[in-house]
Amino acid sequence: MGNMKSLAKDTAIYGLSSIVGRFLNWCLVPLYTNVFLQDEYGVVNYVYAVVALALIVLTYGMETGFFRFTNHERWHDPMQVYSTALISLACSGAVFVAGVFSCMHPIARWMECADHVSYVWIMGLCVAIDAFCCLPFSYLRYRKRPVRFAVLKTVNIAVNIGLNLFFILLCPWLMDHAPALVSGWYDPDYGIGYIFLANLIATLVTLGMLVPELTGFRWTFCGRLWREMLVYSAPLLLLGIAGNMNQTLPTLMFPFLCTGADAMAQLGIYGANYKIAIVMVMFIQAFRFAYEPFIFAQNKARGRSTDVAYAVAMKWFVAAALLIYLGVMFYLDILRYFISPKYFSGLAVVPIVMAGEVFFGVFFNLSVWYKLSDRTIWGAILSIFGLAVTVALNVLLVPRYGYMGCAWAAFGCYGAMMVASYIAGQRYRPIAYPLGRMLAYVAVAAAIYVLGLKILVTGNEWANYGLRALLIMAYVAFVWIVEKRNTARA
Repeated sequence: MGNMKSLAKDTAIYGLSSIVGRFLNWCLVPLYTNVFLQDEYGVVNYVYAVVALALIVLTYGMETGFFRFTNHERWHDPMQVYSTALISLACSGAVFVAGVFSCMHPIARWMECADHVSYVWIMGLCVAIDAFCCLPFSYLRYRKRPVRFAVLKTVNIAVNIGLNLFFILLCPWLMDHAPALVSGWYDPDYGIGYIFLANLIATLVTLGMLVPELTGFRWTFCGRLWREMLVYSAPLLLLGIAGNMNQTLPTLMFPFLCTGADAMAQLGIYGANYKIAIVMVMFIQAFRFAYEPFIFAQNKARGRSTDVAYAVAMKWFVAAALLIYLGVMFYLDILRYFISPKYFSGLAVVPIVMAGEVFFGVFFNLSVWYKLSDRTIWGAILSIFGLAVTVALNVLLVPRYGYMGCAWAAFGCYGAMMVASYIAGQRYRPIAYPLGRMLAYVAVAAAIYVLGLKILVTGNEWANYGLRALLIMAYVAFVWIVEKRNTARA
């Protein structure tokens, strides 16, 4: 029970920084959607989709590999593991940046920003530094320093947001009222480029703040250790690429599948509404930050006897994810104002995308079986399977249904991955998940969803909100009663 409390506490701290930071970033969405045109915002989404994929490639599974080898029975010096991984990421990042600078123009044409080559080198530097910084942040998680982790993440986001407001709101105002202050260096036509510039500056600030995690130890490189880490992490790279492609491939494929003149505008609408589902993404990320070091430490200390802890963690994850889902769906009429009304036509994707994220969260929880048994190749197999489902569904649905096809493809992909991972896991490392209870929570949440949005609907908006709040409390009460009874029986 103490381990569950520790996991919950760390999740809460990681979650606080993630929720606060993502919420503040979320608040930039109305700024972007009101200032920039739909097709411009579509370019922003497209560029960040490419960046997200590049970040996965440049970390090549070293985060999880670091946790595995610092808890490995044959490697007793965590700092040697840390130093070897840092040197590896630094070298690969330098090669990547050199490649980006040598191919800027072709990359810019491919990323739909041929007139702004600077977008490419700015984001190339940004992603290389971010990939390198992933390991110091993993080191903080390993050392169980969630507060410093949270502070650094929050500062990064605060700097990014502050610079966005400065470049996008204050500088145009100064151009009108005090042009002498900014006219020498500010270009109003640079537009969305200032989003990327703000990101780079914030990344450099974070790198500077991580200096204490990069000093105070001897930098050494162990070739044998590095090769073993690569063997372990290589399937995780495939998993990461395939998993990321499951999220970003619809964005990358969309301009080619949706051939109308408004393809980038539709992509902007889809991207803006996807941001409303960020609440679920924040929760999954916070849980992941706490869960990975937890499962490896527990496995090292107690082995398979802790499988019950993994089952309990899964149960509470599902219960909490369903609560978040109901909260967002019941108050979507309010949350939608985080984007401009000109993007409201895409609100129908939100419940589909959020349900898909719940599936992805369950899939992440299920991944414990192949990570602990060193069968990481299964992670790659499952993600490639999901990628195949994503491609097939996007090709089938997007030409006919536009961005709604993207949403349903994500739903189908994560659902298929979740089911496949459970089946494979029960064969190779069976864990007795409380399926009955989890399915009961799903059934009750589904019934409450229908009641709140289809049946108990009045002509008064505020009365509807009140009824939905009561329904959410009924769900919480149901979970509490079920868990209390099961605890008493145990």
